[in-house]
Order: sequence, then C-alpha cells, then structure tokens
Amino acid sequence: MRILFVSSEVFPFAKTGGLADVSASLPRALQAIGHQVNVLMPAYRGVLAAAQPLGVRLRHATEIDGHGLRLFESRLPGSRNKLWLLDCPALFDRAGNPYHNESGHDWPDNPVRFALLCRVAALLACDAFGLGWQADVLHCNDWQTGLVPLLLHEQAARPAVVFTIHNLAYQGLFPESAFHALRLPARHWHPDALEFHGQMSFIKGGIVFADRVTTVSPTYAAEIRTAAFGCGLEGLLQHRSAVLSGILNGIDTSVWNPLRDPALAQGFGATSLTEKRVNKRAIQSELGLAEDADSVLLGSIGRLAEQKGVDLIAGALPALLRGGAQFVLLGSGDSRYEQALAELSLAFPGRVALRLGYDEGLAHRIEAGADIFLMPSRFEPCGLNQMYSLRYGTLPVVHGVGGLADTVVDACEASMKDGSATGFVFHEPSAAALGECALRAITLWRENPEAWARMQVRGMRTDFSWRASARAYEDLYAAALAQLHAARCA
Repeated sequence: MRILFVSSEVFPFAKTGGLADVSASLPRALQAIGHQVNVLMPAYRGVLAAAQPLGVRLRHATEIDGHGLRLFESRLPGSRNKLWLLDCPALFDRAGNPYHNESGHDWPDNPVRFALLCRVAALLACDAFGLGWQADVLHCNDWQTGLVPLLLHEQAARPAVVFTIHNLAYQGLFPESAFHALRLPARHWHPDALEFHGQMSFIKGGIVFADRVTTVSPTYAAEIRTAAFGCGLEGLLQHRSAVLSGILNGIDTSVWNPLRDPALAQGFGATSLTEKRVNKRAIQSELGLAEDADSVLLGSIGRLAEQKGVDLIAGALPALLRGGAQFVLLGSGDSRYEQALAELSLAFPGRVALRLGYDEGLAHRIEAGADIFLMPSRFEPCGLNQMYSLRYGTLPVVHGVGGLADTVVDACEASMKDGSATGFVFHEPSAAALGECALRAITLWRENPEAWARMQVRGMRTDFSWRASARAYEDLYAAALAQLHAARCA
C-alpha cells in the first residue's frame, strides 16, 4: 500500500510529546513490512536546516488560500521513508514550539496554519501537485489534521482515510469566526460536522468523516466512549464505535536499547543488570544528588500538567523523601507545578533534582539510572515512558488507566506467583494512593532484591516494538480500503 502519514510533529525535527516519536517510528515499521509510507509535516523554524544532511530538494511551489508555499522532499533518518516538508515561512517559521509562542500562548492563527497543512495533505494524497505518487491510504494524527477527512469526504477518487486520536483532551477548538474565515462549506457548521457547542472543532472533522478512527491503546478506546474520559465527545464516539478501535503504540527499540544506548554511562541488558548501578551513580553525580546506592531513586519525565498527575507527585513526595528516597524530574509546563517542585528541591537538598525543559539524552539517562518511574497520569491515551522504563529495567508505578493499564502488570500476589508482574498499579487518582503504591514498590526493592530482579528481567524482555502494532495498522488499512471499494461499487 502507498500510505501518506500526516503529523504536526515528527522526531527528531519537532517534538513536544509522544506524537513525534510515533510519527517517526510507525512509518518506519510499516515500510519495513513492505509498504511505501511517505510522511508530511510542517517545516517549522530550523527543520529544513536539520534535514539538510539527509538531502533536501524542492518538489513543488504554489499558492493556497493566499499563502505562498513550497514542498521539499527529504527522508526520515535511518530509513527509506520520504519526508515531505511544507514550507510556508509566514505561518511556520517562528520562534516557540509548533503550537505556541515563547511565552506559552497559542498562536492566534493556529486554525489557518493547520488548515493549510490539511489542504496540502488532501491535495498531495491525490497527486494534485503532479509528483507521480498517489496514496491508497491517508493516515491523519490528532486535531491538527482533523480537516483532512472532511476535505476528502465527498471526492470520488480519494484514498481511504484513517484518523488517530492521540489525546482527546486537545481538540483544536476555535471560535465560529475561524470556521467562516477558512471558507469551509456552510453545511459543515452543524453539530453533525464541525460545530461543537458554538465553537469549531478540528478533531470532530476527523472523528465524523474518517473511514476508520483509532486511538493509541485498547483501554483508551473504551474509556473515551464514557463521560469520564470523552471530553464531551463520548456520544459521537459511541455513535462511531463500529469504526473505532485502539492499537497500542510501540517504541523504537533501536533508539531505546539499554545495551547500545550512546547516552548512557554503561550499557546493560537483562543478563547484565548489575551494570545498571553504574548508570544510577552517574545520574546521581550528574544531577547533584548524593551518590548513595542504598537510596531508592525515583524518576519522572513529562509535561508538568494536571493530566500527568504532577500535583499527585508533589503531594506524595515529602513522605517518600523523608523515608530516604531520592527524586529526579525532567519536564516543563504549568508554572504552578514548576514552583511546587522547586520548593521541594529546596526543602530536600541533595535528594531532589529538577531539570526544566527537555533533553533527549538526559531522558535516556534518567530511565537507565532510576530504580522506579512515577507515572500517575489522571488519563493516559497510551504513554511511552512506562514502556521505556520497562525496557531499561526501571519498574513503573502507574495509575491504572488507558495505555498504562494495557502495558503494566501490577505486582499482586497472583502475578508475583506466576511471574507476570512488571510494575505497580494504583486506581484512585490521589496523592495518598500514589504514595501507598510507591511505598509498596520501595519496600519490595529494599526487602526482596531477587523478586525485584525477576520483575526487571520480565519487563526488559517484553516486546514493545512496533512489529505487532504495524501489522494491526496494516489490517486496519486493508479494511478501510475494502470498505471504500464496496461503497464505490454499491
């Protein structure tokens, strides 16, 4: 199959979260099993320069909706996947990140910026630019690509369209004026299309008009059809449940490989776990923590946001730190949480290390050096860090929702007995529940190192690669194509 994969961020060119990792890894995995997968993303500031070592050539120049644009072709690193870069300096060549400025405020013209990405994707998939390539399947990701299914819906000769929800909480909501400014057909200003309680919803375009809708874990696919997790769209998702499914994300096991990770002080594997201690000492030294092998090291990486349960971590930590634990966090986000964690680092000198921002190498070193990883998300569509942690022998403590529930087996009596346990799961989103679960993990780490090591080995040997998920997407694409063909023949 010829597949066009469209995303607002792709690692290593632009990354704010897991979407970027998926957008780099899944196309490569699909290409590896025989499909031709080309990727489209915006050329944000610095992206063209970053792609230069891989080769960049101009393929097309045109004007759409009054915006001059150029389409460049490069490739994903370490692959044969073509990477198409949408260059429109007026919309994408800016400081800040893909969605907001350096002050953290959303770009006011985000609907215009990502509507252009959608229009280019729809045209590119149908070879409207004359590149001699037409997609069988167009795979869209998150609200930034939500208008693509709508734009293609009524075209006779179109690809099958798959829309993946990576996080339903981010819906691309804009005022009604944005809908009219984009000059979309008036009939789509309707509750059965883009209108959502008086606002325009990009994500509804994907959910309503795609041939298949997916999420990034089976549990999350079920959760978003309920009022607790549906963000007001649970009725629509229940209505589309026949074409809604959850496919668990994988991880790039070549990038996240503790045996050959160049970011680590010492490589290690399931048969050389003693070498993990070297990485613990190294990260303690790097971040100014006391170099104490007998202090359990807790780690966390991610956005400092309510969704991620950062307030639960801040509430649970004092008791754990007084009990002798150390804690390191890498991330940035809400200033309230940054301040709360900064106060903890002052209250517990030498026991708390806080690094604001994002550093890919440091993320790898934290995963390798920590003993326990805290991931108390209030909701988590899939999550990747718990899989990175398991791969690196760092046992996760997680809230049992979404992809966390699908990937971590709690160390209860039965799972410890049958050898399936890989981590620790709690079910109430509270600081007390997180603290109790973390203490359960710390107690096992201190009192039963043999059982702990068995859990580490089990987690490190669990297959979280993209192989199985790529095959599941392959089957989904085939089903979407068959449905489209049947509709044309009806």
